[in-house]
Amino acid sequence: MAQNWTPDSWRSKPILQVPEYPDQKALADVEARIATYPPLVFAGEARKLRSRLADVANGKSFLLQGGDCAESFAEHGADNIRDFFRVFLQMAVVLTFGAQQPVVKIGRIAGQFAKPRSSNVERKGDIELPSYRGDIVNGIDFDETSRLPDPQRQDMAYRQSAATLNLLRAFAQGGYANLENVHQWMLGFVKDSPQAERYDKLANRISETIDFMRAVGINADNHQSLRETEFYTSHEALLLGYEEALTRTDSTSGDWYGTSGHMIWIGDRTRQPDHAHVEFCRGIKNPIGLKCGPSMDSDGLLELIDLLNPENDPGRLTLIARFGHDKVADHLPKLIRAVEREGRKVVWSCDPMHGNTITLNHYKTRPFERVLSEVESFFQIHRAEGTHPGGIHIEMTGKDVTECTGGARAVSAEDLSDRYHTHCDPRLNADQSLELAFLVAELMKGGRDEDTRLAAIG
Repeated sequence: MAQNWTPDSWRSKPILQVPEYPDQKALADVEARIATYPPLVFAGEARKLRSRLADVANGKSFLLQGGDCAESFAEHGADNIRDFFRVFLQMAVVLTFGAQQPVVKIGRIAGQFAKPRSSNVERKGDIELPSYRGDIVNGIDFDETSRLPDPQRQDMAYRQSAATLNLLRAFAQGGYANLENVHQWMLGFVKDSPQAERYDKLANRISETIDFMRAVGINADNHQSLRETEFYTSHEALLLGYEEALTRTDSTSGDWYGTSGHMIWIGDRTRQPDHAHVEFCRGIKNPIGLKCGPSMDSDGLLELIDLLNPENDPGRLTLIARFGHDKVADHLPKLIRAVEREGRKVVWSCDPMHGNTITLNHYKTRPFERVLSEVESFFQIHRAEGTHPGGIHIEMTGKDVTECTGGARAVSAEDLSDRYHTHCDPRLNADQSLELAFLVAELMKGGRDEDTRLAAIG
């Protein structure tokens, strides 16, 4: 157990990115009530994920982490969850064939309600109101009532997370994740894609493999692993009162676990080593993510690694690199070298979204070519350093939105207004998400072929 740590020790530390609740008693009452609710996830599930991420850290698996920028109460529904899960599974199948490795699947879902903001206030004309901080805190409508932080929203966030998890577990274990179903969904995308020829080769390889398995008697009826899948949830641990209320002692080990999600991460704005968010996360046994932006230097990263993973346990800590396509080459190699020099065991993951946000036609957007460029650089840098490019972390949806420009279907700046539905930051739509998976699969296969070539020379 972490030294001098309790679930509420974060309250004695400085803290950033917290809402100003007008009624502190109402807030305390809500947190006390949530502390009596059942856990959303279980310690054994978090331990299993930690074991899976250890395989990623050791170069034996690949991490796919993705989902909504910010979940909303208004858009919660079975169809939205299903559409997200379907695209996510398709991406995982493509990446599995590209890497020839298992893919660890973690959604930004069932808890991704709180958002950090660059300013505490938003101005429109002469009106100034508190910034929207996610549905767990306040409403997106620009009026005084909506923007007032309301602790009762935490109750709704808990209940929506529970309902979402219930459906995800049913999808993952009840036959919806059958590999043959997922493959058929993917074939529809390939057939209709403007880049069908580019993706056809990989899709055909998957088809041939499934046909071979059927021929030798391996199918979803007699092999559970073909009809079920492991799926985990994650979110940014921003609202620490809510996280504390869902922190429980594991009866089998005596360790503390955050039961709001299997994995939580610390954002680039809240990773100060002596502040509240690092203090809270260092004491729970869940897998932890740490966003690493351009302001992160090698010494600061090593200090945070020592705080968050003092036992150097592979699978405990995922470093989520989010530099921007034009900055990744300047920053990432130095961090990798420092981590390798000190022998630290971490998962390296690429977030190509947050460093590539621009504004076009008054809409925040992310050009697909910049997203892809950062991913390509991430892989190239790791190959050059002799380390494992462990995964990708993306903001995406299963819907046909127009929020990020580019991709094979060429969403233009003029298209952004058509279906711009995000509550916060722009997301890849279903086609762009699957397109990215095919492109990443090519990068992974290229790296594997190069490793084989070098091994033959050696």
